Amino acid sequence: MAGYREYRAPVGLEPLVACLWESEPVVGKTTRVIPDGCVDLVWLGSEPGLVVAGPDTGPWIAEADDPAETSCAIRLRPGAAGAVLGLPAAELRDARVGIDLVWGAAGRDLTEALQAADPAQRLRVLTETVLQRRAAPDPLAVAAARRLAEPDAKVSAAAADLGISERQLNRRLQHAVGYGPKMLARVARLRRLIAQPGDDPLATRAFTAGYASQAHMNDEVRRLTGLTPLQFLKDATLTAA
Repeated sequence: MAGYREYRAPVGLEPLVACLWESEPVVGKTTRVIPDGCVDLVWLGSEPGLVVAGPDTGPWIAEADDPAETSCAIRLRPGAAGAVLGLPAAELRDARVGIDLVWGAAGRDLTEALQAADPAQRLRVLTETVLQRRAAPDPLAVAAARRLAEPDAKVSAAAADLGISERQLNRRLQHAVGYGPKMLARVARLRRLIAQPGDDPLATRAFTAGYASQAHMNDEVRRLTGLTPLQFLKDATLTAA
């Protein structure tokens, strides 16, 4: 995506943070954000300020309307959101909410600090804020996310491997990630599909990604992206991971 830059997680925050990113908007250009199991803290400019982008279960279409504002964000890894935010991540599913609704007065203070900061320093302010939370990801949720990312993953097998019931697994993932194991497995399949070589036949890519059939892929990709697989994979600039 033009104007989009990603940076590695700062030293010491790798267990919590997937990456930092910045995006320079193009007025009138829409961006299709697809589910990735992550939660982002996103600075969108003076208005609306800092928002929490909750875990998505479908596409989120954003349109830039201010060419002067550069967005920046810190992306939390699957399994880290509940601990960093201090509330069940499922409460923010498919939502964009102001940080003050999550952290109260601390959120308002952070927004003011970001407004006053030089644009080049805003990522540093966000990073220091997450570091000061002294949070730790839920190790069981992290382990479950790894197992469910495997092409032949089964929810029942993942729960058994972790020594808990499927009900307990669902509860832990709802809190730490924002949705349950079946949804997390769907997101992982989509991510594997994106990672397949672009010159492979679509049916081959579907099989390698872990879909039971091409029809299975068609259904899930439509639900997660709002596009057919061919439309979605044709142009990577349609998406922002």
